[in-house]
Amino acid sequence: MMLTRKVNNRIGRAMHAYGMLEDGDRIIIAVSGGVDSLVLTAILKHWLKKAPINYKLLGIHIDIDHKNGQPGTAAMEVANRLSAMEVEAEIVPANWRPPEDISPDSPEIKDICFTCARNRRSQIFELARQKNFNKVALGHHRDDLLETFFLNIFYAGNISTMMPRQNLFEGRLQLIRPMAFLEKDEIIATAKKLCLQPVRTPCPASGQTKRTDVRDFLEEVYERFPGSKSNVFAALSNVRQDYLLKPGSNASVRRKNKLSSNRINNE
Repeated sequence: MMLTRKVNNRIGRAMHAYGMLEDGDRIIIAVSGGVDSLVLTAILKHWLKKAPINYKLLGIHIDIDHKNGQPGTAAMEVANRLSAMEVEAEIVPANWRPPEDISPDSPEIKDICFTCARNRRSQIFELARQKNFNKVALGHHRDDLLETFFLNIFYAGNISTMMPRQNLFEGRLQLIRPMAFLEKDEIIATAKKLCLQPVRTPCPASGQTKRTDVRDFLEEVYERFPGSKSNVFAALSNVRQDYLLKPGSNASVRRKNKLSSNRINNE
């Protein structure tokens, strides 16, 4: 597997800075079939060969398109992609699925993404507990972190984003995002180099979420203000708290937005 020096360095920096991999780890990879999760799988498989540690990988795909006890077409394609990478795969029927009759133009479509993501995440957490896995790897990247930052500002009224590594359940489970320092364009280029073809999602809310709206807005910002993307990302780890407002004056607003914040960070 050949990665560019820039991509390789960014992955290494993220893994080292947040201590993502340890000897003996048992890692579930949440594989949607999109380009991000497939590249993540390839990276973790590659790191297993080059790192001086050993860990176990299991790709989990939550199938929202299963019928009559049989996996959906997309789920079978995901299983084939993982098999080609020699990564053990497990297809799990989703506990919750989007309504089949919902229209892409429905005002409820943007809430479906949150509900679906929350339920898929809960299933994966439960599988990790049942199978004694201590980490879940997610394919979020630099653009996702930036979008979540602005989603929380616009819709939840707080300053926060996804963490490259996050402890859950009193440390019994960790979320890791090894591609947190990579940009989406770098992931797409890596997928092309590795001949990884993403699987088309059957989700009716695809491309119809608040995240998509923020992504489109940020593209305009980045184009209008050259260098702003790098500067905003740098600002996430350069917070001058003495120059922020003191908590307390907007307590009622914060209570109102607490649920919104939890929803956004689960998308």
